Amino acid sequence: MDRDLLSHLPVIICVARHRSFAAAAAELGMSPSAVSHAVRSVEDRLGTPLFARTTRSVSVTEAGARFIAGVEPALVDIGKAIEGLSAERGQVTGLLRINAPRGVLDTLLIPILKRLARQHPRLTVEVTTGAFPGDIVAQGFDAGIRIRRFIQQDMVTTRLTRSVKLILVASRDYLDARGTPKSITDLHQHNCIRIRNTVSGAVFDWELLDGNKLITVKTSGTALVTDITEALSLALAGIGIAYVVDLLARPYLRDGSLKWLLPQTAVEQEGAFLYYPRRASLAPKLRAFIDVAKKTLKSFE
Repeated sequence: MDRDLLSHLPVIICVARHRSFAAAAAELGMSPSAVSHAVRSVEDRLGTPLFARTTRSVSVTEAGARFIAGVEPALVDIGKAIEGLSAERGQVTGLLRINAPRGVLDTLLIPILKRLARQHPRLTVEVTTGAFPGDIVAQGFDAGIRIRRFIQQDMVTTRLTRSVKLILVASRDYLDARGTPKSITDLHQHNCIRIRNTVSGAVFDWELLDGNKLITVKTSGTALVTDITEALSLALAGIGIAYVVDLLARPYLRDGSLKWLLPQTAVEQEGAFLYYPRRASLAPKLRAFIDVAKKTLKSFE
């Protein structure tokens, strides 16, 4: 094995994930020129380009995709082996990358991270919030947090909270200006804040209970966002009606900033789950996070 080649492989993986030399340099704490040198060194040793570059974009070549698919699992296994030895000595180390909606950081993650920092001071947790990432593995995350509806079927899941409800909310200002809907049909006369799936491009329909029947409602409105917490923020601003998780809306319902509309239509979901690929389930850093999360979130069961 070429030692120089091996040392540059994490750089190759990082550039491929970000599709950017600059972003990879920022994550790795290297200069862009050092990243570029590492990529060139690997390409020269292999005798084939791994990336196609222009002044505006970086893409992975066909040969690069095959190479990365072959070496990335091996690098992951090496990292796990190192972390496993540290765990045997009672030290959980490494970087745990988690993707979650913005509201989850305040509601669930802050108390977990506070306790985790005390118990495992050598473990770093990087939290990325925002739009649904689609394939968390391809995006370089170890795990994600979402309600069951948005989790891919091939993922391993660990429950974090009790069941939740998807509810309709709006601010007092909006309702004073536009009136309060009395039925599902009335929603077609209102400004509804919709959410677009950034992976498929589709706009999520609203699933509501009409009596004992689950129906799908296509809505319209002046605002489209890519994250449920963004919809919540727009509802708080008085822009329209949002379809959100009750767990995130609870503080605003309590203080009167938002009103729960048509409560009889709320659909119950299984709750918030930590989800991750099966191969990651034995990683000490992930097991440590799960153990601390279960102890911390008992009040959400």
